[in-house]
Amino acid sequence: MQFPWKAHLAIFTANFIYGANYSIAKEVMPAFFKPFGLILLRVSGAVLLFFILFLGKKQKVDKQDIGRLILCGLTGVAVNQLFFFKGLSMTTPIEASIILTANPLMVLIASAIIARERITQIKLGGIALGMLGAIILILQRPVIPVANYSIWGNLLILINAASYGVYLVLVKPLMRKYAVSTVMTWVFGIGLLFVFPLGIGEASQINWSEIPSWAFGALAFIIVGTTFLAYLFNAYGLSQVSASVVSSYIYFQPFLAALVAIAWGKDHLDAGKLVSAALVFTGVYLISKPNKQKI
Repeated sequence: MQFPWKAHLAIFTANFIYGANYSIAKEVMPAFFKPFGLILLRVSGAVLLFFILFLGKKQKVDKQDIGRLILCGLTGVAVNQLFFFKGLSMTTPIEASIILTANPLMVLIASAIIARERITQIKLGGIALGMLGAIILILQRPVIPVANYSIWGNLLILINAASYGVYLVLVKPLMRKYAVSTVMTWVFGIGLLFVFPLGIGEASQINWSEIPSWAFGALAFIIVGTTFLAYLFNAYGLSQVSASVVSSYIYFQPFLAALVAIAWGKDHLDAGKLVSAALVFTGVYLISKPNKQKI
């Protein structure tokens, strides 16, 4: 069986975009955009871009799949994004990052329950190595105190991780049945319905006349890169490999974020980062080993 290198490249690129987004989004939020308002802009922009793609290859969706699409819009867009930003505002970035490393484990559990995928010791070992590598790198960051810190913030981040894990498992069969543009148009369109009532208040408060040109560039990156392209690349990868493989690439995000910071002269490469990268690469390789029974 030929190695699906295009799928892995797409997933890696998506996570590189996510890694860069940590630094870029931090520059504009909350200075120019409040979290829920920014999410509404992200989702609205993505709906428009995915719909343009959808027009090039119109597909009719079977009625029996609409319920699953609604759940995907809820878990993959609304709960995933709203809970993450709200939780991050109530906890520290380090604790949030560590909690998010549980996402591949959530996917493995969801795969076992929903898709009846067998949990192997090799995959569990890969998750453990990847999680260890990511946590080592995360713990090297300086602790940034958060006003009004609450344990509820950590709970929201955990729900975010679980929600996205369920989404990856739910959306996988749809990727096999329909074009990526069709699935993403439906998922983000449904997600917009959930996000709109919560984000419209903050979006209406944006003072567009005071936003500098560089902040508009950052917003364009967040909409086109972090939302549209990253979801598109992950969706393509998901059409070729298992949900657990896609989720395992989250372990690369701290390392990729560090690489972006190094390129900008805000960080440096050291032995700890190299060890972390080696553990993550090994973990992802083990998780990528196919089961005899695939989802």
